[in-house]
Amino acid sequence: MSSDLARVPSPDAARQHTPPHHDVPTWQLGPRVPQTRGTLLRHIGLWLLTRAGWRFEGAMPNEPKFVVIVAHHTSNWDFPIGLAVKWALGLNVRWLGKASLFRWPLGWFMRANGGVPVDRANRGNLVEQTTHEFTTRDQFVLVLAPEGTRARVTEWRSGFWHVAKAANVPICCVGMDWGRRVIRMGPTVQANDADAATGIARIRAYFNDVRGYIPSNQT
Repeated sequence: MSSDLARVPSPDAARQHTPPHHDVPTWQLGPRVPQTRGTLLRHIGLWLLTRAGWRFEGAMPNEPKFVVIVAHHTSNWDFPIGLAVKWALGLNVRWLGKASLFRWPLGWFMRANGGVPVDRANRGNLVEQTTHEFTTRDQFVLVLAPEGTRARVTEWRSGFWHVAKAANVPICCVGMDWGRRVIRMGPTVQANDADAATGIARIRAYFNDVRGYIPSNQT
């Protein structure tokens, strides 16, 4: 993982863009957040989300480093919507995916959009490696799906909590609400509970009213 992350250009050099409109949307990224170059993908992302009936609520924290957790992850459709969100925001972000997603012919596309392949059978010290990236970079945003799978789960994986705690960075809770077609950004919280189980339960409660994707034949 470290070698993949090391090949990513430092976000410090990324140009910060000021929207051409006088009324800046509340979800527009703040100047301290790492952002991508160019505006074409931003327009494409916004167009795709608008066509699909999605809108934004809330805002990302105006911080140079933070963890983003996205829930509920229930469908393969979450990925293209999430990618459109990344493009629309212009967010320079990294995300972890199973190694099979990075095979030819789509591997280059996944890496170009922030993906880092992870061998699920050999995770090793993934938390330590990720924490190291946070502590050695001036800007770094990592997106994780705490459920770890599209299947319904009763417990979240704790990796996001341990990374945020060790790196002393906030956690932005992003709800992908298919029921209302809303990308809800926030709240942003700290991993400051005495133990991981308590903290994860507290954060998970923010997603109680978020509805994952349900196929039309099951509604």
